[in-house]
This record gives sequence, C-alpha cells and structure tokens, in this order.
Amino acid sequence: MDKEQQMLEEAAELLRTISHPARLCIIKRLLDEEPCNVTYLQNCMGLPQSTLSTHLQKLRSANIVTAKRNGLEVFYVIHNEKVKQLIPILFSHESIL
Repeated sequence: MDKEQQMLEEAAELLRTISHPARLCIIKRLLDEEPCNVTYLQNCMGLPQSTLSTHLQKLRSANIVTAKRNGLEVFYVIHNEKVKQLIPILFSHESIL
C-alpha cells in the first residue's frame, strides 16, 4: 500500500470511529470542558454508564482520547490533533452542514 492510500485508510477509519452520535457528543463535550470524568459525561449525556464506557473505550482504542487517573476518578481528554481541528468545523455556525 502506498503512502497516499495509507493516509486515505487512516482518515476513513478516523471518520468511522467518530461518526456515531454518542461519540461525537463525547468529543464535543471534552473539547468544550476537558478534562471530564465518566460521571460528568454520564450526567450531561443521559447514557447508561456501560454504554458510555463502551464509546470511551472505542475512542481510546483509536487514540482519539486519553485517560488520566486522579485517585479513584478517571478523566478524559482529547488526544488527537486532527479531531481537535475537525470537530469545531462541524459544529460552527458558519458550517454549510
């Protein structure tokens, strides 16, 4: 696979990972108020803890978010620079979407 094809595959995989509405919401919340713990995300999103944890694990596996432990709490932050640039564009008022 050449370099361009590899870049296309990586971009497609990133978009597949973030394309779920719950994962987009998690990412947007983290960009607005990072770091956040699971309890905060669960309360503001209204998702069951197990569902939220599943989505966070998918984001962690894709290196989109990282987790930092502080005592018993785990706080999440956005790790992927491309996501940090892309998400504000998707949700901007000037967006054509």
